[in-house]
This record gives sequence, C-alpha cells and structure tokens, in this order.
Amino acid sequence: MNVKIINKSQHELPSYATGSSAGMDLRANLTEPVTLAPLARTIVKTGLFIELPVGYEAQVRPRSGLAAKKGITVLNAPGTIDADYRGEIGVILVNLSNEPFTIENGERVAQMVIARHEHIFWQEVDALEESSRGAGGFGSTGSK
Repeated sequence: MNVKIINKSQHELPSYATGSSAGMDLRANLTEPVTLAPLARTIVKTGLFIELPVGYEAQVRPRSGLAAKKGITVLNAPGTIDADYRGEIGVILVNLSNEPFTIENGERVAQMVIARHEHIFWQEVDALEESSRGAGGFGSTGSK
C-alpha cells in the first residue's frame, strides 16, 4: 500500500527495522532537547504529515526498549491517527520513572502501525445471545 507523506523534519522516513516488523519508529523533531521530569508528559512533534486511505488508521505505540529501560511510554497508547487528519504527527510521551529523561532530536520515541478498521452500524436489540463466558470479566477466567 502506498501512503502519501510530507517530511518536514531532517530525519529519514519511518521504516520497518526487519522484514517482519509491524511498526515503524517515529523520531523526535526538536530544535533543542526536552527534559521530561518524573510523571510529566509532553507532546513530541515528528515533522511528519500523512494521508491515509479511508478504512485505515495509524496507531502510535510505545517503544518497548524505552518503556522497559527508561519508563517512558505513550500516554494514550495506542494513539490513533485517523484517515482524515492532516496535521503533524505528535506523540504524547509520559515519564513513569523516578528520574528525569531527556529527549534528543532524532531520538526514536514511539512506533507507528498502520491498521485496517471497519465502520459499524448499531443494531439495537432487547437481548444478546448467550455465550459460555457471559458477563464475566476483569479476571473472571482465572490468573493461571
């Protein structure tokens, strides 16, 4: 699938790290480093603008290495970029660690996955079909 993109950053376009990767890394497009205090959040701009086909979304997700090693994650994970959005892609990062974290220009701060989605139409009914699970949720299937 071809997707139109405008790159106003000085960084390379997002790309797949391996042939089987689902996500492409998004890089910070900064004029100066940004330090994120513990429990603070910020929107990191990427300099990227995309035009997705209708029926697709871009999901912005945390990078596992940043999350595991530094406690940095995407606050609204996954963030959704709709097909009709034409603004700059921004990543809402939060620092869940106890240490300040400095984001450098060009740093890989999140990953983006392009996914197909459907539009549904609600059908109001008086009852739903029974299932083996029923209304069980929030751990009802056990912990092991």
